[in-house]
Amino acid sequence: MSAHLLKKPESDLCHKLKWLMFYRVIFTTLLLGSTIILQLNESPSPLAKPLLLLYAFTGVIFLLSFFYALILQFLKHEIFLAYTQLIIDTLLVTVIIFVTGGFSSILLFLYLVVIIYSSMLVFRKGSMIMAALCSIEYGIMVHLEYYTILEPFVFEGKLSASSYTAGQVFYKIITTMIGCFAVAFLSSLLSEQARRTKKELLAMEDHMKRVEKMAAIGEMGAGLAHEIKNPLASLAGSIQLLREDIHCDPDHDRLMQIILREADRLNSLVSNFLLFARPPAGKIQAIELSRALSETIELFEKDSNCCKNIVIDKKFTSGIWVAMDPVHLHQIFWNLLLNAAESIEDKGFIDFKIYASKNKYVNIEISDNGCGIPREIIKSIFDPFFTTKPKGTGLGLSIVHNILESYESWFDIESKVNAGTTFKIRLKMIDPPVKSPLLSPAVYPAQHQLSLDSHL
Repeated sequence: MSAHLLKKPESDLCHKLKWLMFYRVIFTTLLLGSTIILQLNESPSPLAKPLLLLYAFTGVIFLLSFFYALILQFLKHEIFLAYTQLIIDTLLVTVIIFVTGGFSSILLFLYLVVIIYSSMLVFRKGSMIMAALCSIEYGIMVHLEYYTILEPFVFEGKLSASSYTAGQVFYKIITTMIGCFAVAFLSSLLSEQARRTKKELLAMEDHMKRVEKMAAIGEMGAGLAHEIKNPLASLAGSIQLLREDIHCDPDHDRLMQIILREADRLNSLVSNFLLFARPPAGKIQAIELSRALSETIELFEKDSNCCKNIVIDKKFTSGIWVAMDPVHLHQIFWNLLLNAAESIEDKGFIDFKIYASKNKYVNIEISDNGCGIPREIIKSIFDPFFTTKPKGTGLGLSIVHNILESYESWFDIESKVNAGTTFKIRLKMIDPPVKSPLLSPAVYPAQHQLSLDSHL
């Protein structure tokens, strides 16, 4: 089945809007229904003007809910419908309060209900807007009622705003406004925390799926890679001996060179796959992160083939220590920097940030303004042998991921096409050693400086 025929996945906001429409109908039925029953017991006529308006509003809310459900199926931007519903709800609540007594209405709490569910739909900004609207609408209604421009439908035993002093009216308006904004702030705070928690859980779920997939592939492929590597070395060695012992014509010699070159390429591929399947245990040392990465960046900036016309902006927090093999540290961040640089076609920048976070972790972010990665590809970039490079093997990010996994670290990526990519790494922090070791992470044995295919 072609992609355009697949059903569009339901967004989180669309799901919430459906539940809001359902609960609005239920709440309207219970609240206005009970109010109507209560007033029927007090009113001599079921056709009293306030009751007729309550009947009308109940019907209007039912019709609006049906209309919302109808257009939700065809609307592409659910946020527009969310704001429309919320604004209309504030107006309906204002009218309901006016009909049920205005200044003396017991349904003033409905404003708070609207503000609370607005924080769930449109978060802090939206809930603050709704709090402002509720405050303005209530203030205008009470103001008009106080100056008898509007006559509320006051039931028996209740007084209008004009029966109170200006100080009492002003005090109630101010307390209502403070209550609206206080509820908006607190409810939006909880909603933002819930959204962040949900995002972290989804990221953790994706991370666990990647780990499980890589573990399965690694276990299966490690044995096969070993079996390929040994006969491949024998084959290359035999060809080399034949080439040295037998004098061949130029055509035969050229064929032997091709065999040796391709054998070296296969050997490099198998070695990288073994590095992916079973990252070697490094010599773990205490490393002062800002100094180590500064030296890696300094080396990278001197490499004209890598850096081109790219400006690297460092925002490092000093005094952060991690436990890691310096070779692994250099290998990871050199290739991530290379990946960022290769995504920039002409001039650009790379932002490199280090900052501490809660629970003894340090966050590292590498952001570029390169070509970015499409959303349909980003889920596959950690898969072994997945690459968009003509000559790539697709093992680079898989190897980086597995090395970080061996240190119980976190690796994630965010990208937007034509805007750039951000690699996010979270490492465990350690306390500074009593006697700091003399580390020179810029100097690495040549045999450990592996060239990984990290760019897509």
